[in-house]
Amino acid sequence: MKLLVRNLPRTTTEAELLAMFEAHGAVQSCSLVMDEHNGKSKGFAFVEMPKQGDAKAAIITLNGKKIDGNVLRVKKADIK
Repeated sequence: MKLLVRNLPRTTTEAELLAMFEAHGAVQSCSLVMDEHNGKSKGFAFVEMPKQGDAKAAIITLNGKKIDGNVLRVKKADIK
């Protein structure tokens, strides 16, 4: 299941993001979206977890969690 993670602190690294989600199960891919002009985080990411149950547990636990003053928003990514 592919997840959209929004409202990340701009200082969050891909390694920190990966660790957050690996606490709930296997992570297939983790991609922090970067600004191509300044190389800094845009504050959102995509995380793909192969097991739907693990992904749902991550959503329940991490959605609304406060990190460095930011309240995370985690949901299933809309794939078109």
